[in-house]
Amino acid sequence: MTTSTTVRKRATGSLLGLALGDALGYPTEFDDVPSILAKCGPWRGMELPGRAFVSDDTQMTLAVGRAMRTAMDRGLLVPTALTRTLREEFVDWYQSPDNNRAPGRTCLTACELLKDDRRDWRDASRIGSKGCGANMRVAPMGLAPGLSDEQRAGAAQLQSALTHGHPTALAASDLTAHAVRLLTQGAEPAALTGLLRAYAVENRSRYHHRWLGDLWTRSQDPDPEHFIERGWDECLHILERLEEALHASDPESDPCLATGAGWIAEEAMATGLLCFLLFPDEPVTALRRAACSSGDSDSIACLTGAFAGAHAGADAWPTAWADRVEYQGELVTLGALWDQ
Repeated sequence: MTTSTTVRKRATGSLLGLALGDALGYPTEFDDVPSILAKCGPWRGMELPGRAFVSDDTQMTLAVGRAMRTAMDRGLLVPTALTRTLREEFVDWYQSPDNNRAPGRTCLTACELLKDDRRDWRDASRIGSKGCGANMRVAPMGLAPGLSDEQRAGAAQLQSALTHGHPTALAASDLTAHAVRLLTQGAEPAALTGLLRAYAVENRSRYHHRWLGDLWTRSQDPDPEHFIERGWDECLHILERLEEALHASDPESDPCLATGAGWIAEEAMATGLLCFLLFPDEPVTALRRAACSSGDSDSIACLTGAFAGAHAGADAWPTAWADRVEYQGELVTLGALWDQ
């Protein structure tokens, strides 16, 4: 780990940024941009609510983070251990009285099925769903230190597959975690889309049998390679749209018009990246742009915050915001563990 990574507290910054984006975008989800402007005023001046509640995006990120921490405490990260801890955390979240933040139907359906521990988790997975719930919560896989490339990719796809089994959900989760990891390692924002495109091309035909087992057989694909290629191809297509948007997009316009509304995994990733890359040195402005969008504002903004915080570190966020965001204590504790 580099000195700058430690000093900047990038894991803490990423987790706080994710929650702050979630809390800023949660009140504007389902609103169009004119309605948001009427309610909040000019988007560049948007303020965090006094009671900075988060959505299920942050709740499930913490569930993934706890699962990762527990699985890694027991030794080398392996599929069996992570599957067990993820399943436990997801079911606990599902049954929690705090699970009252308008969670997605896919997560609820899959978690209800995961409660039956006699059921193979692959039979609970929603193979047709590529909702953004797959990758809004994957940042911990990009932040946890000491993982091989295979472990990081496999874990990112596995956490998606427990609920969202569509190949694009898997690929977008993998790509999101990789983006977070690149930024914690000091990658320049200007180079990020090229690095992600190269990663997608390199992994296009790679199915992670060790982590996913026979998940692919629940689809109509003739073989696992064809299954996963469908997901990477959709991600490569959205990366092309992202690059075009970065060259042509007006920062004052709704980012969803360029890269999608974010209700599905690859669009949430791309629009979150767009907001970050439009303002790579202005993390709070990036969050505000993401929250003032016509699509899935909380998920887009939470991904923007994860990217911006991984790049800029914990000091990027106003203390008055960070101190009052919901779950602040657990976010900082988990971040500090991975910043050591």
